[in-house]
Amino acid sequence: MKKLLIGLLFLNMALYSFSQEYTISGYMEDAISGEKLISANVFDYNSSKGTITNTFGFYSLTLPADTVNLSFSYIGFQTQDVNFVLTKDTILNIKLGESVELETVEISAERSKRIEEESQMSTIEVPIAQIKKIPALLGEVDVLKALQLLPGVQSGGEGQSGLYVRGGSPDQNLILLDGVPVYNASHLLGFFSVFNAYAIKDVKLIKGGFPARYGGRLSSVIEINMKEGDNKEIRGAASIGLISSKLTIEGPIRNENTSFILSGRRTYIDLLAKPFISRGFEEDGQDGGTGYYFYDLNAKINHRFSDRDRLYLSTYLGKDRFYFESKDNSGEFRDFIDTDLGWGNVTTALRWNHLMNPKLFMNLTATYSQYELNTGSGFGTEILSSGDKEEISINYISGINDWALKLDFDYLPNPDHFIRFGVNGIYHDFKPGVFNLREEDTATNYSFSSSVGQDDIDAQEYALYVEDDMKLNEAVKLNAGIHVSAFNVQGKWYGSFQPRLSGRYLFDNDLSIKGSFSTMRQYVHLLAYEGIGLPTDLWLPTTERVKPQDAWQVAVGAAKTFNNEYEFSVEGYYKKMSNVISYLDGSGLFEFSDWQDRVAQGDGESYGTEFFIQKKRGRLSGWLGYTLSWSYRQFDEINFGERYPYRYDRRHDFSLVANYQWTDRISLAGSWVYGTGNAVTLANSNYIGAFNGQNFEQTFGGSFFEERNNFRMSAYHRLDVGINFTRQRKHYKRTWSIGAYNTYNRKNPFFIYEDFDSNGEFKLKQASLFPIIPYVTFNVEF
Repeated sequence: MKKLLIGLLFLNMALYSFSQEYTISGYMEDAISGEKLISANVFDYNSSKGTITNTFGFYSLTLPADTVNLSFSYIGFQTQDVNFVLTKDTILNIKLGESVELETVEISAERSKRIEEESQMSTIEVPIAQIKKIPALLGEVDVLKALQLLPGVQSGGEGQSGLYVRGGSPDQNLILLDGVPVYNASHLLGFFSVFNAYAIKDVKLIKGGFPARYGGRLSSVIEINMKEGDNKEIRGAASIGLISSKLTIEGPIRNENTSFILSGRRTYIDLLAKPFISRGFEEDGQDGGTGYYFYDLNAKINHRFSDRDRLYLSTYLGKDRFYFESKDNSGEFRDFIDTDLGWGNVTTALRWNHLMNPKLFMNLTATYSQYELNTGSGFGTEILSSGDKEEISINYISGINDWALKLDFDYLPNPDHFIRFGVNGIYHDFKPGVFNLREEDTATNYSFSSSVGQDDIDAQEYALYVEDDMKLNEAVKLNAGIHVSAFNVQGKWYGSFQPRLSGRYLFDNDLSIKGSFSTMRQYVHLLAYEGIGLPTDLWLPTTERVKPQDAWQVAVGAAKTFNNEYEFSVEGYYKKMSNVISYLDGSGLFEFSDWQDRVAQGDGESYGTEFFIQKKRGRLSGWLGYTLSWSYRQFDEINFGERYPYRYDRRHDFSLVANYQWTDRISLAGSWVYGTGNAVTLANSNYIGAFNGQNFEQTFGGSFFEERNNFRMSAYHRLDVGINFTRQRKHYKRTWSIGAYNTYNRKNPFFIYEDFDSNGEFKLKQASLFPIIPYVTFNVEF
């Protein structure tokens, strides 16, 4: 009997031991650089449970006390398997090495995150290495232009980097750089984006089914994370192209606990052209010059205090500048003209990560974001003998400043739940626009200055959220959440309750059916022209008269991975928007009247179907996308109150992107796009009238417009090709990239205008911007 009792006691202890659960947690990183791996996969073969890493490379997996057989994998890296008996909470930091052979990459993909297993839909992640290989205008690698090649995303026009997602406008995109909103994402009137690909770690686009942790915009979230910097050794990269050069330096500071990255880019056409321009002014008897340039600077430093605490400080600084100055260089009285147009962004983020326990991860973030437009022009006369000067100048300043504080938590109680919750607040300082007038005459000591415009507007925005990515059973997985927001401006409060839901049903053949519903609210507005992306676009707040924008979107689709390589998805969506904003006909930016008197608010509607096939690994990689869509706007004050096609309503949109690793040294890349022509407004008829005055006869002309956007430009299509020659030396790797933009010299429409031919007959003429443009760049990594 005694032996039986002892046996039962040991059996009970064993059962109790194996019924216990313990948590395995840690970070996953690149073994070479120490960069944290985002959305990397952790999977236990014994229990068939798994999880993924968060934005900071942290993972947490709670399993029963037993033998575990863990697989750690990430696309492009070698899989690492770890086996041990789980008897207590365990910290396990994993370092993955990059895959060298293609076969290894394919094997490591066996338990990588699959598109059909995810509850979230309308989300695409594009590897930054793939983006760098896509042929680009003038060889300038561009993150946003790569996103334009995805289904559901359209460009604003030839060569421009603006994004129009599922019928939305550019201000409806929440563009985050290390968690900080970027208000102006373009250089050179929209032809290049502000993001330097050599400083970027990963890019994710969300077009619908938005998780509750995101808010403040209607159409998309573009999440871009900067590199943290190599914590093993000093590394660098440099690039020389036709219009700009880049330099990146990264490495540890003293030891592996602290690392940094510093990356800069600048165009130099103005420097190269300066001697020739100055010579031209001299030949006309003047001193002066003109030019344009832009620059970017990305910097980041992070420090690891312990396995529980890490600190990150990152910043971005970018600016565009156009200038023209001229002064007579002969005579007693010298006339001069000086014009300057500048605009740019500044963003800063300070993040503190704290691991409260193996299941609870905290991130506290303080951010600052600024966008400013500053343009001015002056002219006058300088008297050489006395040095006196008479000058008249005007200056215009507008912009926005944001200060924000966010507190976010990731809680993983077990493998079937990934709970996120948090709260944030933003202090907005809007500058709607002020004209500063000044007149000065030093000879008479006369001075006059005045400011005309609109007062700054302060506003506060608050939000809290909770969401759970939950697995109900092997077939059903849901992401459900609530986003609650509030906005205070000039004593007026607005509030919003936004439910979010997305989910999938997984069949036995690894085919999943997905669906999502989301509501969004936006409190900031962008006043912009539906033409070329200008730096004069104006950010303004919701007020008592101008209401916040709202939208709801529903989507259904299917997804499947074939042969562990090809991701296939098809989605249908419908989106309804209210209180979207637009300039009234005939209104413009540089006016003294209240901006609220120059805008209209109305409704928007878009719907369509998207097809997408993507291959991320292997010798051949790339994607194929197609979108069939409709997009409309309706304003009571515009187009006689009738609904009309949005300017970027594009019925058919097709894109093909391919990268092929021919040999270890040679890779080929190409992209082909086709899109239905943009909608434009043209007069239905022109007329000439006359009236008689007392002593004269006056004639006048006019045009009649029956409806807005009543004409389609011709279809847009373009082929870009490139080839990369790479050679690994002992201490560095160099790459020559040669290619061409618009390879078959398609004359795509940039805009259409009315004119008369030599016979006096009325004609419509098309202006094209870019012919075939070859490029060559030289890159070196050391």
